[in-house]
Amino acid sequence: MIPEFIVLFIEGFGALLIGSVAGYFFRRYIARKTVDNAEERAEKLLTEAKQKQQELVLEIKNKRQEVLLDAKNKAIQIIEEAKKDEQQRRRDIQEQQRRLEKRETLFDQKLLDVEEKKTKLEEQTKLLEETKMQIVAVKEEQVQKLQAIASLSKEEALERLLKEVEAQSQEALMNRLHKLDQQTEEEIERKSRNVISLAVTRYAASQCVETTTLAVELPSDEMKGRIIGKEGRNIKAIELLTGTEIIVDDTPEMITISGFSPIRRQVAKRALDALIADGRIHPARIEEAVDEAKKALAQDLRKAGEEALYQLGIPVSSIDPKLISILGRMKYRTSYGQNALQHSIEVGLLSGLMGEELGADVFVCKKGGLFHDIGKAVDHDMQGAHPEIGYNIMKKFGFPEEICYQSIAHHEDHPKTVEGAIIKAADAISGARPGARKQSLEQFIQRMEELEKTAATFEGVAKAYAIQAGREVRVFVQPENIDDLTAQKLAKDIAVKIEAELSYPGEVKVTVIRETRAIEYAR
Repeated sequence: MIPEFIVLFIEGFGALLIGSVAGYFFRRYIARKTVDNAEERAEKLLTEAKQKQQELVLEIKNKRQEVLLDAKNKAIQIIEEAKKDEQQRRRDIQEQQRRLEKRETLFDQKLLDVEEKKTKLEEQTKLLEETKMQIVAVKEEQVQKLQAIASLSKEEALERLLKEVEAQSQEALMNRLHKLDQQTEEEIERKSRNVISLAVTRYAASQCVETTTLAVELPSDEMKGRIIGKEGRNIKAIELLTGTEIIVDDTPEMITISGFSPIRRQVAKRALDALIADGRIHPARIEEAVDEAKKALAQDLRKAGEEALYQLGIPVSSIDPKLISILGRMKYRTSYGQNALQHSIEVGLLSGLMGEELGADVFVCKKGGLFHDIGKAVDHDMQGAHPEIGYNIMKKFGFPEEICYQSIAHHEDHPKTVEGAIIKAADAISGARPGARKQSLEQFIQRMEELEKTAATFEGVAKAYAIQAGREVRVFVQPENIDDLTAQKLAKDIAVKIEAELSYPGEVKVTVIRETRAIEYAR
């Protein structure tokens, strides 16, 4: 007999087997059903997609047809408009062609008229040429008849006629020329006097002629011995260091500094004043005093240059400091005893005043007038004349050409610019003021002799006299050799030669006198 657990096991196993088989078939059924459902849904979705695709393709076709239709309509419209434009252009071209044809017709007509006029003019020209030749022939025939009647050639008759006209009109011509010259000179002199007098009266300054010596006051005569020193070593040291001559004479409480250079004289005076105030006078202290005097003088030169610029209204910042110091050196430079810096300031101010009256460039007049003699500040140390030196200095410091030229213009007979002529006149005014300059007796006599000799070199001059301190030359001519017209020309020639060969302040008046004397004796 089979045990019960085996029976139960077999039953359980059989039930499990049956359940497994049943479950398998059930799951297979369920899976097949699910697959069938999925296939149905997929087929349904595919059908719907195909249907939508067909609808979309149909819609795209419709829209494409609409776009093509619109494009076709627009293209037709554009073609029609282009045809209309082309027709309009054709009408315009035809109109222009008609106008051109009309103009061409008119041009041809005018050309024919011109040709006709040209032909007529040529005929008239030929007629005129023939008439002219006939006139020339008649004129020559008449001239030959006149020459045969008068027994004179054409040239001889013309020469005789000119001589008779000259003889008859000489006196009238001379009087007319003299009157015109006199009127011109009077008008020019009147205008120049007005301008110069106005400038001079608006600027009036005192004058003081400087010399080549300086006096130094001493507290006592005992100081002279201390300045001389033992065996003259102190005075020798001063003279060596300053380049001046110390004159110790019998003048009470006074010694004199003599020297050609005003700068050196000033250095010596400042050094002596410092030594006298200090009381210690020996070679070492003298050297220190001279160095201090040079430094103080350099500052004084800079200050003098700045003050000159202030007086003329020229900005100090526009001028190089080195040039300002060079300008200040002119404070201790003299020309015929006249202070060069004061002279330059006067020329600048007078030039500015006259420039305002004459409508010239006032800035060029002022600046050019102030620096016109800048070459004199260094002409002792450089070779050449001061006009060229001054021109080169101003060029070096960047001055424009119209200002640099003033250094040369004031020594030219005929300056190229109005400003140059104004500065030349202002330079003469400043130098010719009473007391402004001095000349030695020998120079004065030499200048008088040169004026007389220059006038006497001309042919026909009998005597020549320089009068009024050389401001006028009176020339007496031989009346049998010099007529009135030649006398006028002689005065101008003498004035031109004096300007070209001589140097003088101001101006020189040339007076030519032609005197005819008839002498007869009654017996």
